[in-house]
Amino acid sequence: MVAIGIDLGTTYSCVGVFRNGKVDIIANDQGDRTTPSYVAFDGDKRFIGSPAKAQWARNLKNTVYDAKRLIGRHYTDNTVQNDINHMTFDVVNQQGQPAIAVQYMNATKTYRPEEISSMILAYLKEVAEQYLGEPVKDAVITVPAYFNDSQRQATKDAGSIAGLNVLRIINEPTAAALAYGLDKSLKDENILIFDLGGGTFDVSILNIGDGVFTVLATGGNTHLGGEDFDNIVTEFLANEFNRLNNGLDIKTSKRSMMRLQTATERAKRTLSASTSATIEIDGLFEARDFTYALTRAKFEQLCANEFKKCLTPVESVLRDSGLDKSKIHEIVMVGGSTRIPKIQTMISDFFGGKKLNHSIHPDEAVAYGAAVQAANLTGDSKLDNLLLIDVAPLSLGVETEGGLVDVLIPRQTSVPTKKTKIYSTASHNQPGVTIQVYEGERPMTRDNNKLGEFTLDGLPPMPRGRPQIEVTFDMDTNGILHVSAVEKSTGKEQKIQIRNEKGRLSQEDIDKKIREAEQYKEQDQKNVAQRQARQQFEQYLYSVESSVESMTGLSDEDKETLRTVQKEGFEWLGQHPEVDPDEVQVFQKSLEARIMPIYERQGTTTRSAPEKGSVVEEVD
Repeated sequence: MVAIGIDLGTTYSCVGVFRNGKVDIIANDQGDRTTPSYVAFDGDKRFIGSPAKAQWARNLKNTVYDAKRLIGRHYTDNTVQNDINHMTFDVVNQQGQPAIAVQYMNATKTYRPEEISSMILAYLKEVAEQYLGEPVKDAVITVPAYFNDSQRQATKDAGSIAGLNVLRIINEPTAAALAYGLDKSLKDENILIFDLGGGTFDVSILNIGDGVFTVLATGGNTHLGGEDFDNIVTEFLANEFNRLNNGLDIKTSKRSMMRLQTATERAKRTLSASTSATIEIDGLFEARDFTYALTRAKFEQLCANEFKKCLTPVESVLRDSGLDKSKIHEIVMVGGSTRIPKIQTMISDFFGGKKLNHSIHPDEAVAYGAAVQAANLTGDSKLDNLLLIDVAPLSLGVETEGGLVDVLIPRQTSVPTKKTKIYSTASHNQPGVTIQVYEGERPMTRDNNKLGEFTLDGLPPMPRGRPQIEVTFDMDTNGILHVSAVEKSTGKEQKIQIRNEKGRLSQEDIDKKIREAEQYKEQDQKNVAQRQARQQFEQYLYSVESSVESMTGLSDEDKETLRTVQKEGFEWLGQHPEVDPDEVQVFQKSLEARIMPIYERQGTTTRSAPEKGSVVEEVD
């Protein structure tokens, strides 16, 4: 049975199929090869694609778009709240998640973003079935490289709701690289994919050679694209309208703002081929007409800060891949927003005037690559030599005692991957442990992004450090993380599939944290050394406590000396919450001098401390 590839975009979606050694991008029933990602509800009717977008102006509150910007996010996210201000339909809080409220079938209906996305996917599935003349079940769906686990899972759920068996979720720039390199006899080339679409931005560096596509580094921003440029210009034009019509506020009318935004989008497209575009709207608000001559220079000035954000991930992936600019053989431009001349000039200049590659269709390349991967996964013999290797964009680890992150999967690790590590408890007879999962590049959990947590309880009573808790991180080919923990002596197990309610950090935040990691590296190392010194001293004091119970023949005086030393040690730690490792060592040696004669008489020494990072935070 044939499998299809789908680019589920923020503003436009596209479907393709690989047959007879080539990819066909399938036109919809309107004859268009791309479909607007719009769903409209009108009485007892539902429209998808171009018909939905066409009736937007008269049906503002029941026409849904930009569902991809809400999918897998939390309702209170700043990005969600900002997007809601620009949307003409109602978004409500449904158990902490955004839901879309519309009037349909004479009732108020609420839909999760993945449900809206599923309607678009189902439509594209039908388009493919009509073209192929047979049922379609299997599909590969693309997502931005920086989509988090929750967004990936929500996209996969949307496919399931649409009646599709989602073979794989793959990253959009990786799919574009497949489209670029499929028919080329490349031996060893480094390709940078610059993918700027309507709502998201991705950049990846891949090495392509002999049919093997290896992702070296990936970055991006799940909330940067053409619509952000539209919103900025629309806001400027709305202020111009208000200035010219003193006393009026066009922002109070969603319909007027929608008409203005539609005209802005058309002007933006015109400016890709012309140096000016005239916006003319009759009766825009309160029967007032509006005319404005928007120049390319003004557009570039308004969006300058957003354009600059595109360079940060480029710098990041170059640094992560370890490649110099001169080692990039091709810069492949993908996504509708790469038609903007300023974007092209900016990227070319960044690479010393290097010519950009426009050999693949910017709107269809991602679906093209998804179709190739779909055929590869279903065993098409013409793709036997094709191998795709992707990476994890951020380091992943657990919190250990002292608020430290112990990394199990380093950033840019090839996926799928599975890593296992043994941990233990922080106190005697601890009934359970909390496994807290973080992403980021800093050594302290407070400086990273928490993805989720779960508790493994019911541990048997044991001394601290005795239980063997095996923690496994398993990142699948879809980039979805599964974490499990099992206590080895009892077989007690608990697991979680990470669903990041707060959403992955933006690329700007990630790059900021990477810069902070470098800027504050010395301070971080000092903090880590400080905490480790305290932990090792605590281990020493606990070993002193154990000596009282384990040593035979101790006099009452020796026992009292050991207990006094331990008490003084813990009191000193309590009085010195922040202390240099050298001071800890000096104080420890002063205690050792007092009790060493006891150990020497017993013919033993204190037990060594457990291996660094071997304890999981105690359950509250």
